[in-house]
Amino acid sequence: MSGRSFLDTNIVVYAADESPAERDKHLTAVELLRQEPDSLVLSTQVLQEFYYVVTRRIAMPLDPDRAAAAVRGLARLEVIPADTELVLAAITICRSSQLSLWDALIIEAAYQAGCERVLTEDLSHGQVLKGVLVENPFRPADPRR
Repeated sequence: MSGRSFLDTNIVVYAADESPAERDKHLTAVELLRQEPDSLVLSTQVLQEFYYVVTRRIAMPLDPDRAAAAVRGLARLEVIPADTELVLAAITICRSSQLSLWDALIIEAAYQAGCERVLTEDLSHGQVLKGVLVENPFRPADPRR
């Protein structure tokens, strides 16, 4: 694998969410986005969901112009398009697992991009799907380590 990380929507949303209630997640997400750009990947699905969520669903929504500018900035990373091949492969994952189609699309996009991991808080930390490790960067550190 490449050491590359696929960013799920919640990671980029927290990077844009400056509400006090999400401060810790915001700081973690911003730090993740400071990694080498060549090591970060997302998909058209992530860009679409990001715009919708940051303009409507967070405590301090972004105005549409600022959200569009943020999408343009995120689009500088590698963006995997949700084409027919990806959708059909995600449906196969969905049918053989307990994943929703939306989560299967994320896993398949990460797999097609050759990512080592998916960074998300929506799936089970440590789970491996199609050879891609799920990591929750907001998970508290294990005190035994």
